[in-house]
Amino acid sequence: MSRSLIGWIAAAIFAVVLGAFAWVFFAGGSGEPSTELTTPTIAAEPTTTAASPDTTEAAAPDTTQPESQSLAFVIDPEQSEASFEIDEELRGTPTRVVGTTSEVAGQVAADPGDLSTAQFSQMIINARTLRTDSSFRDRAIRGPIILDAASDEFEFITFDVTGHDASGSLSPGDSVEFSITGELTVKGTTNEETFTVTVTMDDESAISGTAETTIMRADYGIGIPSAPGVANVGEEVLIRLDFVALAETS
Repeated sequence: MSRSLIGWIAAAIFAVVLGAFAWVFFAGGSGEPSTELTTPTIAAEPTTTAASPDTTEAAAPDTTQPESQSLAFVIDPEQSEASFEIDEELRGTPTRVVGTTSEVAGQVAADPGDLSTAQFSQMIINARTLRTDSSFRDRAIRGPIILDAASDEFEFITFDVTGHDASGSLSPGDSVEFSITGELTVKGTTNEETFTVTVTMDDESAISGTAETTIMRADYGIGIPSAPGVANVGEEVLIRLDFVALAETS
């Protein structure tokens, strides 16, 4: 093979690689959020009204029921962090890739004396702001093959709680573990997932803890672009929220 032909082949390969890098760079966008996150509200539970008896006298109120001591705790993004973890081989070395962001929002309301009353707002993570130890990888994550978070349509990951098994009570210094089930939406695809949650009541004005689950990236259409030195990317993705939530003051 002539040197000139080898040179043309090398140049073509270089152009393809350079083009791929340029595509990833521009498709990933700047990583700046499109808007500031605000705390979602908790939807009021439907109420039922008992049928009134056929009498002219109004029923006396039931004074034996204790008043609700429900408190609302709002996630503090300055002390909270959402993250993902996935395994890959980077230049032949097994690597655990971790991406994090503090762009999270949500709240929970409950009576500490009766955790079965807990209600949750939608939980939101801005996927566009996830950061790893590589800015190039970050752009790839924001690109259309992985999370497509550079597009406004798929900027946010959301979780809508549909049920939980929290029970018992929680006092300052106590910790509890329970599960929450709901609809997780990533890249426009929604599946039911269950998170394991651990909560500690630090004091009457703050709670802290973690919530985590493992998903299959194929279930959400999350692909992996070809990149030099990257191989054997895992199918399982750990999603975790480390949070501090502060009691809402009136």
